[in-house]
Amino acid sequence: MKLTPQPFLAQQVTDKVYWVGAVDWSLQDFHGYRTERGSTYNAFLILADKITLVDTVKKAMLPEMLARIASLIDPAEIDYIVSHHAEMDHSGCLPELIDLAKPEKVFASTNGVKALEQHFHLGTPLTAVENGGKIDLGNMTLTCVETRMIHWPDSMISFLDKEGVLFAQDAFGMHLATSELFADQQPRHILQWELEKYYANIVLPYSTFVAKALAGLRALQLPIKVIAPDHGPLYRTAEDIGWVLEQYDRMVAQTPTKKAVVIFDSMWGSTELMARVVAEGLKHAGVSVKVLSMHGAARSDVITELLNAGALVVGSCTMNNEIFPTMADVLTYVRGLKPANLIGGIFGSFGWSQNAFKALHDYLTSMKVELVAEPVKVQFVPTKDDLMKCFALGETIGTALCARCK
Repeated sequence: MKLTPQPFLAQQVTDKVYWVGAVDWSLQDFHGYRTERGSTYNAFLILADKITLVDTVKKAMLPEMLARIASLIDPAEIDYIVSHHAEMDHSGCLPELIDLAKPEKVFASTNGVKALEQHFHLGTPLTAVENGGKIDLGNMTLTCVETRMIHWPDSMISFLDKEGVLFAQDAFGMHLATSELFADQQPRHILQWELEKYYANIVLPYSTFVAKALAGLRALQLPIKVIAPDHGPLYRTAEDIGWVLEQYDRMVAQTPTKKAVVIFDSMWGSTELMARVVAEGLKHAGVSVKVLSMHGAARSDVITELLNAGALVVGSCTMNNEIFPTMADVLTYVRGLKPANLIGGIFGSFGWSQNAFKALHDYLTSMKVELVAEPVKVQFVPTKDDLMKCFALGETIGTALCARCK
């Protein structure tokens, strides 16, 4: 077949593996997680004896993926499709692709077969791959390993033997739209933040499973040359592969550091002033402090900051006998992500009802945050004595945190 020019082109990863995904420059929110740098949906074409597409893209991005495939082969030449994860940013255009390419087989994990059928009601037989099962591509082999609950029950990864590519699904990924495909082409500080942000907002609740998966991956002693996640840059150098594995070890451990995160919201400035003084007390105790007003901060940035912290201090004014709505939002979000190993405290202002303090207490205790100081409660506007109590609150939490981090 003579190939015609295409508006989107495939990009070579290894001798026989090509990136054929899509760049989502416009994405600003990923189900509640702010993605101001956009994202990528990575899909890969393996030019083996059995031409294989590894994952697909969000449905709206199908034309871009098809054009990239068509820059190499006629999409109808695809023999196999491998789906590592049924979430629609990876499988959204699978039904259309099956209709177009009519592949011999579509592979997924045992749970993946069930999930894809429940999503799309395909009516097309799918082939389940057992944990540790192999897919014979003719001149090379794809070995599949289940990674259940990282971060869905259907999740799996796979390793392409002769090319040394680990298709890592959502592991080691990040939301980052970029024209450069590889991690060594990116500024390290951006990689660091976006990797941590993705882990904190997507993977964090499953850290126990991640720890086991990392141990299992190392035990296999695979000759990995490239780690290819489903979002963000690919890792192709020994330095970058080692770096991202070390980062995952650190993030899984959630070891407390001498850093405190203070989050608050305020109507008329009383709670904001208290937050600033609490931060001053923390700083005086020798702790690094990040203060975030929920009047403008994103919930996804809060949990990212907490990933590398040892203390969470929360403050709210009282509104309609409740905590301020933005605080209920962020604390509900954070609680669901299950950060660990935190100490903390509570402060805030009120007019005639103190119900907000009970709500803050309930949030923190349900998150297993150890409260190491009595809350500071101020009616209306804080006096100098009130502010000194706020300073003492911060200092007490900071001193306790420094003692834990010795």
